[in-house]
Amino acid sequence: MSGPVNIGLLGLGTVGSGVVRLLQQNGALIAQKLGRPLKISRVLVRERNRPRQVEVDPTLLTTDADGIINDPDIHIIVEVMGGTDAAREYILKAMERGKSVVTANKDLLALYGKELFDAAASNGVDLFFEASVGGGIPIIRPLKECLAGNKIRQVMGIVNGTTNYILTKMSREGRDFQEVLREAQDLGYAEADPAADIEGDDAARKMAILASIAFNTRVTYSDVYREGISRITTQDISYAADLGYVIKLLGIAREDEEGIEVRVHPALLPGNHPLASVNDVFNAIFIEGDAVGEAMFYGRGAGSMPTASAVVGDIIEAARNLNYQTRGRITCTCFYDKPIKPVGTINTKYYLRLLVVDRPGVLAAIAGVFGDREVSLASVIQERMLGELAELVLITHRVREQNLQDALKVLAGLPVVKEIACVVRVEGGENV
Repeated sequence: MSGPVNIGLLGLGTVGSGVVRLLQQNGALIAQKLGRPLKISRVLVRERNRPRQVEVDPTLLTTDADGIINDPDIHIIVEVMGGTDAAREYILKAMERGKSVVTANKDLLALYGKELFDAAASNGVDLFFEASVGGGIPIIRPLKECLAGNKIRQVMGIVNGTTNYILTKMSREGRDFQEVLREAQDLGYAEADPAADIEGDDAARKMAILASIAFNTRVTYSDVYREGISRITTQDISYAADLGYVIKLLGIAREDEEGIEVRVHPALLPGNHPLASVNDVFNAIFIEGDAVGEAMFYGRGAGSMPTASAVVGDIIEAARNLNYQTRGRITCTCFYDKPIKPVGTINTKYYLRLLVVDRPGVLAAIAGVFGDREVSLASVIQERMLGELAELVLITHRVREQNLQDALKVLAGLPVVKEIACVVRVEGGENV
């Protein structure tokens, strides 16, 4: 092929505008690297006459998706419109017409990844999705290609910038959750409805994608156990710091002889863990492989230009394949069907904060409940008095999740236990 590589861009919001801006800014450099220019030929928008974040030739704008997808002169479809139903329809149509696809759509991949990869394979086209996890952080291609010779043991990461910003601010400034959430919304880091971020849904979709690649088995969004950060208080953050930990919303994926565990929840991390120093809106993904050992990928996990960086990198790769008339080289690698472990079977440590009646024998009663259910306590600290109640902070040794949950149900029924205020898992180290 000669001449420009023509791109059909579906969506001109935050990410789409970044893609246009990056191609305008670095188009000459990209053409030198690729050997031919990249050209945005058509852009799908909802309304043609609304104000834009970037200057685009108005004649390129259209509300007709089929006109882009069916255009024989368009070589690559770039989907950055978001959502699942329309995006899925357009991507499948594009593949049927022999066009490679670049997408940033984590929701779509976490729900319909198998269908999309099957369609890419059957039509002999590329499906690239680097921007779906980690914004501008290269992680999909490293997992699929650079680390392909490894057996991956674990993927653990901070993959949501909104929650990381909130927890960082709470930790540094001693401010409560709701106050910092409002600030994050004012700054544009959190949506008006922040549930997808603060309840762990966004991170769960990303972990489904990463786990599928890392362990070569299909993991979907519904397979991922998730908890959010709304119950974390500044008091818990302070107590964690006293014990040598920081609290982060973690995505965790591990494999052992029993299967795959994939979960998203707040966790105490040792202060010396590489992920502990990842703050503000930054993301990081920590990987353990049998050959590479430990590796961490760090950078901006969202935003117009960081995400556009990943999208444009995928466009260049798809265009390079067109140059050499070789597409679909790296297809779906989910060739196993490994069991997903129920969360009750995982083993980890726990931080617990209880409010109890301050009288003799209470601690013995609590310890007895834990002991009956094979939950071993590593430390028990009485932090402060709240009226007539004592606040206890407990750290367990490694224990099966179901055993701990059974013990908590019994504790909740004890008259001397007034509140189980916080339960957070402890990850990333063996020493308490």
